[in-house]
Amino acid sequence: MFKNYFKIAWRILIRNKGFSFLNIVGLSIGLAVTGLILLWVNFELGFNQFHDKKDRIYEVYNKYEVDGEIWTWNSTPKVMASVIKKDYPEVEHVSRYFYENIFLFSKDEKKIKANGTIVDPNFLKIFSFPLIEGDIETVFEDVNSLVITEDFANKMFGDESAVGQVITVDNTDSFKVTGVLKNLPVNTEFNFEYLMPWSYLKQKGYDDKNWSNNSIATYVLLQKGTNYDIFSEKIKSLRESYDKEAPEMVTFLYPYTRSHLYSEFENGQEIGGLIDIIRLFGIIALIVLVIACINFMNLSTARSEKRAKEVGVRKVVGARQNALIFQFLGESVLISFIAAVLALIIVVIALPSFSELINENLSVNWKSPWFWGLVFGAILITGLLAGSYPALYLSAFKPSSVLKGTFNKVNTLITPRKVLVIVQFSVAIVLITATIVVKEQISTVQNRKLGYNKENLVYIQMEGDVEKNYASIKSELLEGGIATSISKTNSPITESWSNSWDIQWKGKSDDNKTLVHRLVADDAIIRTMGLQLVEGRDFELDKYPTDSTAIILNKSAVKLMGFEEPLGQTIKDNGTDWHVIGVVEDFVFNSPFQKISPMVIEGARAWFNLIHIKLDSQNSTFDNLKSTEAIFKKYNPNYPFNYEFVDEDYAQKFADEQRTEKLASLFTILTILISCLGLFGLASYMAQNRIKEIGIRKVLGASATGITKLLSIDFLKLVLASMLIAIPISWYTMNQWLQDFAYKINLSWWMFVIAGVLALAIAFITVSYQAIKAARSNPVKSLRTE
Repeated sequence: MFKNYFKIAWRILIRNKGFSFLNIVGLSIGLAVTGLILLWVNFELGFNQFHDKKDRIYEVYNKYEVDGEIWTWNSTPKVMASVIKKDYPEVEHVSRYFYENIFLFSKDEKKIKANGTIVDPNFLKIFSFPLIEGDIETVFEDVNSLVITEDFANKMFGDESAVGQVITVDNTDSFKVTGVLKNLPVNTEFNFEYLMPWSYLKQKGYDDKNWSNNSIATYVLLQKGTNYDIFSEKIKSLRESYDKEAPEMVTFLYPYTRSHLYSEFENGQEIGGLIDIIRLFGIIALIVLVIACINFMNLSTARSEKRAKEVGVRKVVGARQNALIFQFLGESVLISFIAAVLALIIVVIALPSFSELINENLSVNWKSPWFWGLVFGAILITGLLAGSYPALYLSAFKPSSVLKGTFNKVNTLITPRKVLVIVQFSVAIVLITATIVVKEQISTVQNRKLGYNKENLVYIQMEGDVEKNYASIKSELLEGGIATSISKTNSPITESWSNSWDIQWKGKSDDNKTLVHRLVADDAIIRTMGLQLVEGRDFELDKYPTDSTAIILNKSAVKLMGFEEPLGQTIKDNGTDWHVIGVVEDFVFNSPFQKISPMVIEGARAWFNLIHIKLDSQNSTFDNLKSTEAIFKKYNPNYPFNYEFVDEDYAQKFADEQRTEKLASLFTILTILISCLGLFGLASYMAQNRIKEIGIRKVLGASATGITKLLSIDFLKLVLASMLIAIPISWYTMNQWLQDFAYKINLSWWMFVIAGVLALAIAFITVSYQAIKAARSNPVKSLRTE
């Protein structure tokens, strides 16, 4: 029996090549899109899940109420780790993590810059990063121990054994390699090529017991059997015991396995994060697959007249409805199987481009039984989903009605087929609107007034001998006509690396805990960055030596501090009295999608990490950089010359939103393509079913234009109905999306009109081809059998 069903199904496919092609292509695109998205979803859900003790690993977070809003952050004081280990026996291990640091590693003539971090010895006992060489108990015994990854070992030593080798770090300290780690998996948030012991940081004098210096991450491994809720209650007052200046600050542990997906907090409560994007695109994947299944349903039921007599005859000779249902489902599963094979080919071809688009390294585990189980499960589910309605619809025909030709209700106002077409194009219009809104939002923010000039502006890290030779470097750059202005800073102009709510000014109330951001500069910060001066002046150390304790405010800081006459005011920060010498317009230094926060620019008494250089636009960028490299090589020969363009740095701030826009555009195009395949098939079958009617109309004098209109109007009515449904849904969803941005566009009527008109035009083009083809056919051929 099964062999007979398979033969019938195969013959049906071969006999109806056009129908089979449309169904297979539509389903294969839907399955391929679903497969790609599920690969990405599986990749993201697997982040940080490979650690053996993952259920007991936590990161230390803080909560603090500022101006009626609870702030949540995960940077901690360096001293907190030792206090947690000493005071709480529920803690098995604790480790500090000094974020990522880039050092220069030298061995003979080989010099490599690598990204790594400084940790406590128990770091490798908390996290499952296995050692290929070395003993986990002893790798950090010595202050100059160094643990490196497999890749770094290969880059540095080639085929030689790395353990026991001595490397010079930053041309100053020698480290002995005591362990080699297996390369980090791609689905970890950590990004390091080496690990140094915390004792080295302490030896260098960078360890401190300042409870207000939140500058590192702290990870905790709880003892087995520890009740998380009880321990959370116990630890929340930790800082109150040691930090008398911030008694309201709450300490809590956050599960490490949730940090990748649930990274956003609002008023002290977890509200989501990347998980929201994953859910969104998971829903989109399901919608695309459902739309492909709708095509199958529509095309199968549209062919009902051709299959009706088959059903009628088989029922007359004794076939049961259950057997017919089974046969039709078998046909759809066969189509689903063929589509799945094609979908796998599409996935293999598209995976590199899709990985690049989402900026992740995705791959297919062909050896995984789970993967193949998922594939065959998808084939079965898709086949049953797509074939269920046609099977029930076709198998329910009554033999008497079929053989009399009275089974088909052509003029029914609402049919399942029409509803499914409306659903398809409603989704397409929603996706078109989403693409338009996201693109418009990005474009508007990109054109936002920055408050500084990012053109021809580069920054270079201060490392090696740069600080010692800074005066000579600056002099040669300016006198050589390479740069027009230079300023040392603590962070790029595009970011804020320092902030505090403890900055004091005259009239500040005790309960005012507004976060104020810091930028630090030595000289000519306004001229170098192209900031817009409102009043006062720039830093001029040569002319005013006291500018080392001068400070410049942005307008938001002036507003916060309530200064009517800001010049000459005194601001206290980090034990220094800073005098205000200037005010600048607000400039974008963090997310361009958010409002600008208060910012102070402190003078040369503070610390520096970078040099910002305004290149002379009279020269080519290539010549400027070549000359700059020669000067840095002259005064800092042991370090490679690396630089960053501020305009490229700023462009990276739009990466996530641009990725969302590209994905939305891609899925919109695929959804429209699948919908048009179905519409094309439906139009073809409708034209065939009315071929004699068309012939009679032409004989009686109907024009080709009139017949085209007759065949197209019903489909266009369905698309218009889709517009009425999709527009309010689009408005609601995009309005909700825009709520995440402080700087945002207003939704406008033209966005929805364009989406609707575009969908209408695409549908008309799709349908009109078949309509024009039918209208131009020879009526003699269609009527000659009468």
